[in-house]
Amino acid sequence: MYIVFEGIDGAGKSSQIQLLKEWLEENGLEVELLVEPTDSKVGKLIRELLTYDNATTEDMQKTLGLLFAADRMLIMDKLNDENKIIISDRSFISSLAYQEPKDWINEINKYAKKPDLVLLLDLDVATSVKRCDGEDSFENEEFLNKVKENYLDVIKEFNYEIIDANNGINKVSSDIKKAVASYVGICSSQIP
Repeated sequence: MYIVFEGIDGAGKSSQIQLLKEWLEENGLEVELLVEPTDSKVGKLIRELLTYDNATTEDMQKTLGLLFAADRMLIMDKLNDENKIIISDRSFISSLAYQEPKDWINEINKYAKKPDLVLLLDLDVATSVKRCDGEDSFENEEFLNKVKENYLDVIKEFNYEIIDANNGINKVSSDIKKAVASYVGICSSQIP
């Protein structure tokens, strides 16, 4: 199974992914974690470009879209392991939310694997900006409001669950476990 965590920055994806991984492993399942951008040379270039002042401009977003698509292709072989649950921190859905135009983003990601389940951690934009360290130029309310709207629109094309990330870490974790349980064959009545 391929599970993808999506959401604007500061939504708690990294923490929640680790909690879900531990819970799934406690229930006897094999899990592998992925993150986008990767640690490849392309991924490192992406991380560098995200710190540039012009990271939110239309041209830079197109450049980032291409780089993310290239970086994504480097992990496609890992997504075909049928013996593991693959959990990814972001996917091409992030590109659909962050970069434009949507038709073009779909085209350059046409070979990207579609997730079996998308968990959108929905966070208030003002909270997101407070949680972010401000290193990336896209960590501002105007840009993130647009991204959040895009997420809520594009997510409808996938099998998804929206999780309220404004709640405390334990409540969010419980909501995620309940959303995932039936997909992986775990009884949801055992989740607090």
